Amino acid sequence: MTFRITFLGTGGGRHTSMFQTRCTGGMLIEHGDPVMRMHVDPGPGALTQMRRIRYDVGSTDSVVISHAHPDHYSDGPCVIEGMTRGGWVKRGHLYGSPTVIEGEGGLGPCLSPYHLGLPISSTAFRPGDVLDIDEQRVEICRARHSDPTNVGFRFDTPFGVVSYVSDTDYDEDIGRQYIGSRVLILPVTTPHNNRINYHMCTDTAIEMVDLVKPELCIFTHLGIVMIEEGPDAQAEMCQDATGVRTVAGKDLMVLDVGEDLELSQARTYDGEWIPEWAPKLPEKYRDGGQKGNF
Repeated sequence: MTFRITFLGTGGGRHTSMFQTRCTGGMLIEHGDPVMRMHVDPGPGALTQMRRIRYDVGSTDSVVISHAHPDHYSDGPCVIEGMTRGGWVKRGHLYGSPTVIEGEGGLGPCLSPYHLGLPISSTAFRPGDVLDIDEQRVEICRARHSDPTNVGFRFDTPFGVVSYVSDTDYDEDIGRQYIGSRVLILPVTTPHNNRINYHMCTDTAIEMVDLVKPELCIFTHLGIVMIEEGPDAQAEMCQDATGVRTVAGKDLMVLDVGEDLELSQARTYDGEWIPEWAPKLPEKYRDGGQKGNF
């Protein structure tokens, strides 16, 4: 059985997204046997990062979007088109919060009716839901964010619970949802002594990690001030305070979840790359034949 996460981007917030100081492309999750592929929160940079690692977006089986902020969804339409082979093949599934799928309270919908109609299904989720995403059990957790429909996720893997909290303010009730997690992927947008509304900083991360006590905590969704201050030092501060192994995520970092938890970096490639299923010039137009419009 496989459970692997490739971090296509570890940035978050409007300034990191605008500047692409860190990519904000979300996470690719490979799971199950045979392996299925889920893309969570395909924000800016997702497509570029997939090209860099030679990941064929046409092999994606599901797209999951936590909420209606651009750093979590803006590459979504193209990822959905890739999943459906340019919109020509009815395949894959889309999951999103109500603001993403339906629109609510002036936010969203984030995807056009056309893109919502390309996959086999498009499903809105809410806290308390338990999803079966290509035989991967996913529990939907409450968040406290400026998009009130935002959620976090518990992925119940054969090797323990891997949780992705998504953007939220912290309180003990938020934290208790994630007790029992082996891995806690935590959006720590700002550093120590820099609290902002609807997001976590190093101080609130320490409170949550100390409550949940995972085996591994990964800081992600790093805002521009966090990046300037140095995420590694902030993660070390959390580790020293809690005794929990804590690392600051890096773009294209890979987490393999098995008996052990292994971190590595994805191999990258330069130059052009075109997957095999992409359109080719028809034979009748080759070697000076009749010209067509492409």
